[in-house]
Amino acid sequence: MNELENEPAAEKVRIKVWSDYVCPFCMLAEGPLHEATHDLDVEIEWMPFELRPHPTPTLRPEDAYLPAVWARSVYPMARRMGVDITLPTVSPQPYTRLAFEGYQYAAEHGRAAEYTPRLLRAFFQENRDIGRTEVLADIAAELGLDAEGFTRALAEAATPRPTGRRCGPRRRTASPSPPP
Repeated sequence: MNELENEPAAEKVRIKVWSDYVCPFCMLAEGPLHEATHDLDVEIEWMPFELRPHPTPTLRPEDAYLPAVWARSVYPMARRMGVDITLPTVSPQPYTRLAFEGYQYAAEHGRAAEYTPRLLRAFFQENRDIGRTEVLADIAAELGLDAEGFTRALAEAATPRPTGRRCGPRRRTASPSPPP
């Protein structure tokens, strides 16, 4: 027996990534993160962070702000990285709370690792409205999840609870202060 056999096994590294499904920089970061960790014993957990939670208005691609940011930052970065990404025309951009509730369902059913990249592709490459339950349920079914169970879970999450909280502790989303 050598000394290494007496050493405790290294604990799996866990990385928490705070992101929003409507953030193009989250889409751009997803590929390099997976490339950097693909041969390692690493668990990546995507944490919900709504950039614009309800009732804060979401952005509109026809307004000047989004096209300017994309032209100045997103598209140049995407070209350098070789990532196919397009400013979605969904207007206004969707709220993402239900999509994050869907992530919780996917995680509870062993599909968390596939869910986030699939939602990012759906929004930024397929121009799908990820704020709509039926779109989320279609994506869930693509991932092998039960679409009816998924839809029921989203409906339950959208129903206010007697305590006045909409989400349990595991399903809460972090929200920044509203923009000025």
